Amino acid sequence: MSGLSIGIVGLPNVGKSTLFNALLGKRIADASNYPFCTIDPNVGVVEVPDEKLPILAKIVNTTKITPAAVEFVDIAGLVKGASQGEGLGNKFLTNIRDCQAICHVVRSFSDPNIIREGSSNPKGDFEVVCAELIIKDLESLDKYLDSNKNNTKEKTSPKYILAQKLKSELEKGTLAVHVGLNEEDQNLLKEFFLLTAKPYFIVANVDEDTYKNIDEFRPQLENVIPVCAKVEFELSELPLQDQVDYLRQLGMANSGLERVIQKAYGVLGLQSFYTAGVKEARAWTVKIGATAPQAAGVIHTDFQHGFIMAEIVSYSDFVAHRGWEGAKISGKLRHEGKDYIMSPDDIVEFRFNV
Repeated sequence: MSGLSIGIVGLPNVGKSTLFNALLGKRIADASNYPFCTIDPNVGVVEVPDEKLPILAKIVNTTKITPAAVEFVDIAGLVKGASQGEGLGNKFLTNIRDCQAICHVVRSFSDPNIIREGSSNPKGDFEVVCAELIIKDLESLDKYLDSNKNNTKEKTSPKYILAQKLKSELEKGTLAVHVGLNEEDQNLLKEFFLLTAKPYFIVANVDEDTYKNIDEFRPQLENVIPVCAKVEFELSELPLQDQVDYLRQLGMANSGLERVIQKAYGVLGLQSFYTAGVKEARAWTVKIGATAPQAAGVIHTDFQHGFIMAEIVSYSDFVAHRGWEGAKISGKLRHEGKDYIMSPDDIVEFRFNV
């Protein structure tokens, strides 16, 4: 699959740029204390933390490790009325359209020195952004419906009927991603490029002393991850072992970066598989339910077109039997064909015709 791109969105001064800087581990976005400090979207590629890769590299005796990667886009702060051009308006909304999923950042820290620009509470912040996305999507649907209202053939098409259904649901405040659709309509939905059709999750930017407490948000919002962007940025500037120690003091098993990426994989239905040899140990990203040829195509389209079979060992067996040869001797190496559905953490070698 193509690179994974997550748009970080929210009202001004809720901590988007601070979170972005923490995810990348260095100062890139301007985190100044005033609205619209991010005028053009900052884009950064982050390696997906993966404890399996060093173990695989040691087993196959390679020094080259290539993790999977996620692209984060820090998009300028949105304000109420953006769909009508307020603030940075359409520029903001266009940047969201280019991302595969949305990370909504809502403010849940109490620092009075940080200006509140339309922010009220986590649920309210989220609803303001969603309202602007809905208004923009209604404009897109209305444009399509109006341009075809006199087209008798088009008005009876599944696409036109779907557009009417989506318009009705959006007017009720329902995001397109939550509208129940069959497989045919799911495919047609893609033709509208709706902002509210994108999978999303929410990051609640909390104070340090409430970093571990998310209970207050659960009744209000789903898909919430508590993250203290300030702490995460401080973590990003520490050596690795100090990061581990700091997280332990906070009672956290994983960093915010790891939890954000795990959630992104979850909402997009993604999983990892691996290749491991003397040249490198590498993680690849594929949709859950992908077949072996589709996974091969992630590496190179020629691998998919010329696919013969996949030699596969589970990660646990690969480690237990110390690599390909040990797994083969122990009968743990499997030969799978075109119908094989990839499992999480498969170690794979593809056989193909050039």
